[in-house]
Amino acid sequence: MSDLYRKQWFFLDQSVTGLGMNPMQSFAIDDTLCRRISEKPDWGIARTWVHEKTVVLGIQDHRLPHIENGIAFLQGQGYEVIVRNSGGLAVVLDKDVLNISLVFQDNKGMSIDHGYELMVSMIRLLLGELGNSVVDGEVKESYCPGRYDLSIGGKKFAGISQRRLRGGVAVQIYLAVNGSGSRRATLIKEFYGQAIQGAPTKYEYPKIIPAKMASISELAEKEYSVEGLIHSLLLHLASLSDRLDTYQLTEQDLEWYEDNLARMIKRNEKLN
Repeated sequence: MSDLYRKQWFFLDQSVTGLGMNPMQSFAIDDTLCRRISEKPDWGIARTWVHEKTVVLGIQDHRLPHIENGIAFLQGQGYEVIVRNSGGLAVVLDKDVLNISLVFQDNKGMSIDHGYELMVSMIRLLLGELGNSVVDGEVKESYCPGRYDLSIGGKKFAGISQRRLRGGVAVQIYLAVNGSGSRRATLIKEFYGQAIQGAPTKYEYPKIIPAKMASISELAEKEYSVEGLIHSLLLHLASLSDRLDTYQLTEQDLEWYEDNLARMIKRNEKLN
């Protein structure tokens, strides 16, 4: 039986409503779902989310010597800028980037590596035959490089992070579905140029080669869509559970969410 099997999978789709949301709300929702699922060992919650043009910075990015210049550059290109509450460095979101969160109870068998491996397995399923070509491993010349980058032919199209709190684990991935991967990479390369300007830094930032990044459609040489991948996700969730339902946030969830959002807003006040 697949490690992705759960007695009950729930699905929360914010791929359309997310376009009108501040991305800070998405991270607050995942924190809320972590708390909810801590009481539900047999559950899995899958959430899909898409946002308009946003660059999500990591905590280390915010400590760059000329971060104000970097943020001004991104805003000048029409991007909103926020700092997230999970690990990693800067990533790009837009309407052609699908984010998926898989939320599980944080039990003793859920190591950090195992959480990442569950997401890798899910993405290989979603991509069908193309999934056989997916390699998990760091692409150093990409933005936000990490052990669980996903690439095909040496070109990265996705990155995975994890958020663990209150007895839950949210494994989060961004998938560049359409558009130009190299154009997104060029944006982040120029951001680092503006935010560092040759000054010494305490952290080693990626030396981005834009050609090392691509979208799924570019790699497959055929059109993929956010909607098509969400449909594939639903089909697989149904096959990986006894029951699949949509998830509705409860009154308690909404109270937790407001607290989580307030923390995200406080974290981001330093950007202004």
